[in-house]
Amino acid sequence: MSDAASALVNLPAIASGAQPPCVPQMALYRQWLAAERGLRFDGYAALHRWSVTDLDAFWQSIWDYFDLQSPTPHTAVLARNAMPGAVWFPGAQVNYAQQALRHVAAADAAGLPAIVSRDERGHARELSWPALRRRVASLALELQAAGVVSGDRVAAYLPNVPEAIVCLLACASIGAVWSVCAPDMGAGAVLDRFRQIEPKVLIACDGVTYAGRDVDRRALVQELRAALPSVRQLFVLHQLGAPGSIADSRCLSLACARNDAETAAFEPLWLPFDHPLWIVYSSGTTGAPKPIVHGHGGTLIVAMANGALHYDLGPGYAPNSLGERFHWYSSTGWVMWNAQAAGLLLGATCCIYDGSPSGSKERPDWGVLWRFAAETGVRFFGAGAAFFAGCMKAGVDLAACGDLSRVRALGSTGSPLSEEVQAWVSRQFAAIGTPDIWWSNISGGTDFAGAFLGGNRELPQQPGVMQCRMLGAAVEAWDEAGAPVTGQLGELVCTQPIPSMPLYFWGDADGARYRASYFEHYPPGHGRRGGEGGVWRHGDWRLLREDGGCIIHGRSDATINRHGLRMGTSEIYRAVEALPEVLDALVVDLEALGRDSWMPLFVVLREGAVLDEALRGRIAAAIREALSPRFIPDAVYQVAAVPRTLTGKKQELPVKRLLLGQPVEKVVNREAMANPECLDWYVEFARSR
Repeated sequence: MSDAASALVNLPAIASGAQPPCVPQMALYRQWLAAERGLRFDGYAALHRWSVTDLDAFWQSIWDYFDLQSPTPHTAVLARNAMPGAVWFPGAQVNYAQQALRHVAAADAAGLPAIVSRDERGHARELSWPALRRRVASLALELQAAGVVSGDRVAAYLPNVPEAIVCLLACASIGAVWSVCAPDMGAGAVLDRFRQIEPKVLIACDGVTYAGRDVDRRALVQELRAALPSVRQLFVLHQLGAPGSIADSRCLSLACARNDAETAAFEPLWLPFDHPLWIVYSSGTTGAPKPIVHGHGGTLIVAMANGALHYDLGPGYAPNSLGERFHWYSSTGWVMWNAQAAGLLLGATCCIYDGSPSGSKERPDWGVLWRFAAETGVRFFGAGAAFFAGCMKAGVDLAACGDLSRVRALGSTGSPLSEEVQAWVSRQFAAIGTPDIWWSNISGGTDFAGAFLGGNRELPQQPGVMQCRMLGAAVEAWDEAGAPVTGQLGELVCTQPIPSMPLYFWGDADGARYRASYFEHYPPGHGRRGGEGGVWRHGDWRLLREDGGCIIHGRSDATINRHGLRMGTSEIYRAVEALPEVLDALVVDLEALGRDSWMPLFVVLREGAVLDEALRGRIAAAIREALSPRFIPDAVYQVAAVPRTLTGKKQELPVKRLLLGQPVEKVVNREAMANPECLDWYVEFARSR
């Protein structure tokens, strides 16, 4: 906390145990701007306008407000305003792990834990801040002993347990590049990701417990290691206590257990601001998953600004979150796991749950996470929009889930949250004595490890509407001509760089794939923007209201967004079309505002093959094994042909738009199709729905 920020509040009263007023973090930041910069704004719209038109002043203010540290000064804030290719804070040195661990002394003195965790087996754990630091140092030293140096990749196949966060911080502390896949992913999907980055170390679990079942992953882990020749060392987290071990592996728990002079003396390395931190994956409609590289500095400065100002994390008296208990349910394969771990950057306690949020098929239970929140004292409760919709459908009674009076804020993302669902949850909280529950509904993505749209506790809220554009995010809605539109649907674009945007894609030497993914739809010189290069097109349909509120209406491209987890259609096709009965396939995700995600799969079968329940079962099994149960389609239909362009590309987006109710003449040019005659079936199918 900066000295100037401390001067804004009555710290002696806090130290003596008095309860400070719960001032919105955004208000504290505005007070600081007035006191330290002489800046006063007439409302949030003016503050946001300044944040995206004077990027140097805004991001310098974030650096100073959170008292970010560097042993060397930066020579500029935004040395090059370009997308892609922005250069932020040249000369500065940072470390993601160092920023998290700088809270150890203060949090420990206050008796606050770093991580509180629960799982389906009933294991309850708390990890203190000093214990977190020791485990991070221990594993960092073990990784160095295994030959890991700055820039090497460390891949993990781990669930949402404290060890995963320890591993992330250990890698960050020595400059290794972290990458993780969730254990519900099959070997094929994992290898599609990890083969691209050639990890030196693999960290994996021997199994998981999910939805009441133990899933043994030992054979799969051995398959991964055999298929990754770059791996020199395997660390295994023993979750299931199953007999037998994985050959030539080391115990992760022992590697994290050192407590000696070396661990006590260990300090994270100072790294350049743009040193690679992690690789996450976002899938397009063709090709292998995109391995997106984010940097230490950009990731941490954006995470801290978003967490404090837009999630309102913190007790309301200083720009840190000591004492806050932050929960956002996620698997490690979703970027919200990264956002959950980022609570440590602000000094918050991360409350994590490993397991099914809805019980099992045999015993559905949508109260699991609510009871977890009540038991652990969660104050900020986040989850995917699909979770809240599931609770409403199941008729969950929050009053029967324990004492939820400490929950003061709810977060939602992953897919559009309907007005009906948000209003229902709010009524549930009103019934248990929290009539003013605040929602921080956000929309962003894996692609830039941040959010474009989100919450602001100072603004009025309306169910189904995100309150504002995030500070520093120059977000607009554009029509196809590149003209900004208000009050109607448009493509979500960002016209100025954000520090957490990707450094590059791993292996994309000339940057062609990176540019094609975000910048070719609106090329350089298209529309209005202030710097060099193109405009970021995110792939969402967005409506910007006159009052600054925003509504996301789903994906504008064909990428599958299944309850917040994105998967390329090509990966689904690879699994399905490997079946001998299936000649061709097309899948779309009909995510839209106010409705559940509905994902139909259309298959062309070999002559004589029949789409019966047995084949449907084999299709589901193929997707479950290769990818994840999350991507099993809601329905499978046999068709004569898959619509294709003259160049042979599957026409996923036109079919998706048809099924969302748009007229055929608006979504496809039959003259540009290789097989226009097959389109009539899809038109009739859309009408019948």
